[in-house]
Amino acid sequence: MDDTKQTMAIEAKGLVKVFGKDRAVDGVDLSIKKGSVYGFLGPNGAGKTTTIRMLATLLQPDEGHAQIFGHDLVSETAAIKSRISLTGQYASIDEDLTGIENLIMISRLMGYSRKQAKARANELLHAFSLADAAKKQVKNYSGGMRRRIDIAASIVVTPDLLFLDEPTTGLDPRSRNQVWDIIRALVNAGTTVLLTTQYLEEADQLADRIAVINHGKIIAEGTSSELKASVGMSTLHVSLFDQQDRDKAIEVLTQKLDDSVRPGSDPASLTAQVLDPSVVAEALGELQKENIRMTTFSLGQPSLDEVFLTLTGQPVEENAAHEEGVTR
Repeated sequence: MDDTKQTMAIEAKGLVKVFGKDRAVDGVDLSIKKGSVYGFLGPNGAGKTTTIRMLATLLQPDEGHAQIFGHDLVSETAAIKSRISLTGQYASIDEDLTGIENLIMISRLMGYSRKQAKARANELLHAFSLADAAKKQVKNYSGGMRRRIDIAASIVVTPDLLFLDEPTTGLDPRSRNQVWDIIRALVNAGTTVLLTTQYLEEADQLADRIAVINHGKIIAEGTSSELKASVGMSTLHVSLFDQQDRDKAIEVLTQKLDDSVRPGSDPASLTAQVLDPSVVAEALGELQKENIRMTTFSLGQPSLDEVFLTLTGQPVEENAAHEEGVTR
């Protein structure tokens, strides 16, 4: 067998899926190595979920072809299904059952004996810090607990390839970090993960490689560092002593740095994309001339948010809001 095929979990070329007149996925190519986390980044409606559903054998592509661990996506679906698992955007467990009842039921469906099923359920509940909630109905779980029990259900039999479709959507930061730890542990144990997300920090934290998808097409692909370097600019972050000065500071810096200056997430901060770092000192000097005091400033690589803004022309959050309610 070809050594390249042996090292690849997914090889896809030219995947297309059409719904009516809408090309939800429009020629997607993917090469994903075994034992890695691959981030699939884009807003709602970009084509992430449709691509996942094709690769998980739930939808047949209209064009293109793919192999999962060397098995053809269309003609060898049984071989593929035995090696993959999918956790979607919404919990797929029975909310009227308790946590342990859910895991025992799924274990039994996967061929475990009653004794084995109970042992596996307890093992997963402890591993996912859910042992104290084992006998609670899932409908009484918090959002973070629901996501953890859902992922636990996905790995009753540990898959070679796990599709995680926006696993942390709507979670608080603590719960999100817990899910991230679970994903890292799975990969350390040998599972390949294809992770779709709208959260740029999530892709930055977890993914070995990242594909940015927009309107059904992959518009950039690489490591986080490669994507940041690809935009060909640095990012200036400035924190002001007085937030009342921000509008004036943006006006002053814009004269030197063109139209790349934007308000930051904090009311006393601003950011700017800089093509020529040599002009930064002069621009900051103009702030001093206007008696605008700074507490900190830094010049470095852009964030993935800024990369996405450069690639698509708008922040990922705006894209998501614009296409809210579209599930692909």
